[in-house]
Amino acid sequence: MGEGAAELDIRAEIQTRVDEIEQIIKGYLPVEEGWQKTIMEAMNYSILAGGKRLRPMLMSETYRLFGGKSKVIEPFMAAMEMIHTYSLVHDDLPAMDNDEYRRGKKTTHAVYGEAMGILAGDALLNYAFETAAKAFDMEPDNRNIGKAIQILATKAGIYGMVGGQVVDVQSEDSGDITKEKLDFIYRLKTGALIESSMLIGAVLAGATKNEQNTIGKAATEVGLAFQIQDDILDVTSTLEVLGKPIGSDEKNHKATYVSFEGLEKAKEDVALYTKSAVAGMNSLVVKNEFLNELLLYLISREK
Repeated sequence: MGEGAAELDIRAEIQTRVDEIEQIIKGYLPVEEGWQKTIMEAMNYSILAGGKRLRPMLMSETYRLFGGKSKVIEPFMAAMEMIHTYSLVHDDLPAMDNDEYRRGKKTTHAVYGEAMGILAGDALLNYAFETAAKAFDMEPDNRNIGKAIQILATKAGIYGMVGGQVVDVQSEDSGDITKEKLDFIYRLKTGALIESSMLIGAVLAGATKNEQNTIGKAATEVGLAFQIQDDILDVTSTLEVLGKPIGSDEKNHKATYVSFEGLEKAKEDVALYTKSAVAGMNSLVVKNEFLNELLLYLISREK
């Protein structure tokens, strides 16, 4: 099989899984009713505006990697996408990145107003935990569910994604940014939810502590590679391909891997982190070929 055919094949497999994930997410979205139905509309608009569904995909594939077969993973997949979406809704706000387009569509605050944009993010974060907790209804005696919720909470909060965002915002305001600080921001702001996704998949499938450690390290490297690739695309892509304005990092005077290392070194780092992550995955006794292909595909993505 030639390279082009292989890429088409992986893209088709990814799309099949995205379609499955979309159905799972839709099954957990709130019904748009009651006096507060505007917030449900804004939540659903935000989460159904598209996206790669990468985090729930990494979660379900890691779950499968360790032999997981129950539907108990599904509320966590939906919850993860809700948390990811809330972070984007808040990121786009005027006080943050001030973006009016996301995935080629108007951002939530641009459609519903700033106040409702803030509340939609709040609502999605809270609803994520309401959704994840539904796993207890499925398997009340599964002690791994509590551990998975703990991971979900920690990696989304001050020791994870929010912590990374705080340092990011403060660095922008002060102009005080170093390569070490940028690494810290990326590991938390982007890496934490990817780590959370893969760790939750491993934990719910009953992976050993050593296996969880291997997954955690690989996920950290995937997160770094993914964010550096984002920086590269911000410089090299177009609005049509990327679905958001290019050059937004430069416009917002954001330090990126590209501004620190240059384009070529950034590309080398993406390849390096990805290869290391795949090597870690290959060290496991269990195998999931699609998961490895997915990780490799991420470095060649155009959006």
